[in-house]
This record gives sequence, C-alpha cells and structure tokens, in this order.
Amino acid sequence: MSLSYRLPEPYVGQHRVTLDEIDEYEHVNNACYLRWLDRVAWEHSKALGISLTDCLRLRRGMAVRHTRLDYLQAALLNDHLMIATWIVASDGRLRCSRRFEVVHAVSGIRMLEAEIDFFCLNLDTGKPARFPSEFSQAYAPDSRVLTAYEQLDIALRQIGQWRR
Repeated sequence: MSLSYRLPEPYVGQHRVTLDEIDEYEHVNNACYLRWLDRVAWEHSKALGISLTDCLRLRRGMAVRHTRLDYLQAALLNDHLMIATWIVASDGRLRCSRRFEVVHAVSGIRMLEAEIDFFCLNLDTGKPARFPSEFSQAYAPDSRVLTAYEQLDIALRQIGQWRR
C-alpha cells in the first residue's frame, strides 16, 4: 500500500502500538498520541540540525503553546503507524507550527491529524525568547510544503474545530 499524506516532503517516524498504550476501551489511549507526536517532533528537529544537546547549549527550546487534534480512527494493539510531520508556519523570530498525520501503515487509513503551535523558550528564565539563528534556519518551512498547505481545503486546515 502506498501511503498518501496531505502535504509533500514529510519527515516520517514509525511506531508499533504496544500493550501498555491500550486502555480499558481496548484501543490506544488518547494521551499516547501526544507522546508519539512529541517524539517525532524531536526526531525531525534533530534531522533539521537542532538536537536536545544544541538546545541545552543555546539555552533555548521550543515549548508548546497550543495543540489541536482530530482523532479520526482508533489505533489498536500491534498496529504499525507512520507519523508524519512538517513545519507549516514560522515567523522566524519566536513561533512556529507543526502539522502531523498518523497513518496506518498497512491500510493507509488516516488515524489522526494534528497541529501544534510552539514558541521559543529561554531555558534559564522560562520566558519567551527570540530564536537563535540556528532555530531561524532549521524551522523555516519548505516552500513546497507552504504552497501545498495553502492549497488545502479550509476544512482540512481547521483541525480541532468541531464541524457541527
């Protein structure tokens, strides 16, 4: 099965659902998805040239400001999932946003879509701080991603808004 993502050039991590992620309803507990997104965001940042070691050296990190999730399909024990992410916005100074998709590796079914807004945090003061130059470069969105994101139907960009 060929996997289809809404945006081009994803960074993709993989995950196999484990027993400790299954809740009383016999599907993955919703809190587990956040851990997966966080892990893939860190992997992607490292691939972009910003590791945890770099953040500690620079005394800057990216902190979550806002999270929007649409749970589309329940993941089950032993499901093999592909977790894609992209930088879809950055002001180059303080903030950036990531888009995520969790797709079932066998069926190609989209399980979750999410967007998380981040801000740069001074690790010494706990206050917002300007991006160091390394962050400005690493977290600049790919122009192909931006173009595709802007062309998405508005309903697909409104993650976390219940369509009544």
